[in-house]
Amino acid sequence: MHLFFNMNFCSYRPIMATFELYRRSTIGMCLTETLDEMVQNGTLSPELAIQVLVQFDKSMAEALETQVKSKVSIKGHLHTYRFCDNVWTFMLQDAVIKTDDCQENVGRVKIVACDSKLLTQ
Repeated sequence: MHLFFNMNFCSYRPIMATFELYRRSTIGMCLTETLDEMVQNGTLSPELAIQVLVQFDKSMAEALETQVKSKVSIKGHLHTYRFCDNVWTFMLQDAVIKTDDCQENVGRVKIVACDSKLLTQ
């Protein structure tokens, strides 16, 4: 059980003008689990753990905006989509992901996107 957030894509909570989208990534889940353990062990206060997560949200958004230069093309069969609370979620099946130098066939892809104009830094 995570102490800090309960997020699904249709009920995100903007915290200090960021989205919690990246907390569902592998690195975000590992960070959250580590912070949970530290709070349970008493080595970190819940308030400080929340501050770490908020900074993680900001840092991920900034790093992706300023440091990632790659372009990706994704094609597949649209299985489901939804738009809720200014967040788009697309589920693709039999997808092909292409970059400049490689192509990967994957069974399923979940794409979550929000309007970057809503993120003020």
